[in-house]
Amino acid sequence: MDIIFIEGFTGHTVIGIHDSELHVAQPLVIDVHAGVPRARACDTDRIGDTIDYSVVRERLQQLMAHHKLQLLEAFAEAIADMLLLDFGARWVRVRVVKPRKFDDVQAVGVQIERDAADLPVAPNSDARQAAVIQLLGSGLVPGRRE
Repeated sequence: MDIIFIEGFTGHTVIGIHDSELHVAQPLVIDVHAGVPRARACDTDRIGDTIDYSVVRERLQQLMAHHKLQLLEAFAEAIADMLLLDFGARWVRVRVVKPRKFDDVQAVGVQIERDAADLPVAPNSDARQAAVIQLLGSGLVPGRRE
């Protein structure tokens, strides 16, 4: 498996559960590791055949600016889902850290790992669409009625 990664992505966002965290953006540091089975880009030398980390970086910036989450766990899950669903990663590790959250602690945070095989089949996923097409072809599923 090839690993595409971004380490030390830093931004500011409003996240937390305490009053002191809900009004002022605070720093977060994010590490992302996304596994892809032997990236075709190794052979083709084309960015379209792998995960473009510059696009992932842009999406992280957008998430930091627009999310409405409170917990780092939910924030990390949103990142993992993005990588698995939107970028086709097979496995991800996401680490989200609040540096210097407390005077006597270097950092607090969460690290999660997710595997695409554990995702439920989404209603509009390619796998689900392929299954429906196969059933339609076999005559087991009636066509749409307008």
